[in-house]
Amino acid sequence: MTDSILNSIKQMLGVTSTQTDFDQDIIIHINSVLNIMHQLGVIKEWINITDTTTKWSDLTTEADRYSMMKSYMYLKVRLLFDPPLNATVISSMDRQISELEWRLTENHNDKEEVNDNGN
Repeated sequence: MTDSILNSIKQMLGVTSTQTDFDQDIIIHINSVLNIMHQLGVIKEWINITDTTTKWSDLTTEADRYSMMKSYMYLKVRLLFDPPLNATVISSMDRQISELEWRLTENHNDKEEVNDNGN
């Protein structure tokens, strides 16, 4: 999977990287989720993407968090861009989002405590 935030989210949504008709809509949703991730403390600096040049590695140096960040981003963008019609599927996605939010913030808080304590 590509390191480009836009291209990887498009791929997970089933949109090819060459299909650009929905790029602006997807970018708007990605930026909304990036803002949420910043407010949660998951990413230190707020970042705004405009095209395919922004990489996952621009968000954090902690490579172990990429998978959770990608899953979280995909689920949030999917609900905004192309929500499922089935309420059970939406509920399941909401539970996954909540768990990922908790895990991402816990992981972040644990690493901050280690850094604050000098360990």
